[in-house]
Amino acid sequence: MIRGVLPTELATRAGSFALRRSLEADLAVIVELLAADQLGATRDSADDLTPYATAWRAIDADPAQQLLVATDDAGTVVATMQLTLIPGLARRGALRMQIEAVRVHEAHRSSGLGAAMMRWAVDDSRRRGCALVQLTSDKSRTDAHRFYQRLGFSPSHEGFKLLL
Repeated sequence: MIRGVLPTELATRAGSFALRRSLEADLAVIVELLAADQLGATRDSADDLTPYATAWRAIDADPAQQLLVATDDAGTVVATMQLTLIPGLARRGALRMQIEAVRVHEAHRSSGLGAAMMRWAVDDSRRRGCALVQLTSDKSRTDAHRFYQRLGFSPSHEGFKLLL
């Protein structure tokens, strides 16, 4: 399976950041990023990394998955996102890229880092031959919805979930 061109440098208004595949050593910071918003605070915590480590190992072993981090000049993880390549029969057997868990540390929001990460993800999807890129965003994340729409994403579907 073709992998994206990583590591790479992302240029933003606030300077450059490195984008790379995550390491297990990054896990605590990734979980802190996930827990640092109104929804994540209710479901994620870095108090016990055991279930996250199990999930990270499964993600890292799967060639259809990329759990990425962006780091600053000091090497500190300041953002993350997960990309999942999904083969399907619909759309003439088209590949899709699912983008999930996009988080940027609050000190780096509005710097262009999130947009640079998303542009890289879209370009990576093209390199992999995907016909479309999709993502979900909780209905309460209206700022995120405006962000994704500015990047060209359209709210074309209604999503459904069943908690188990």
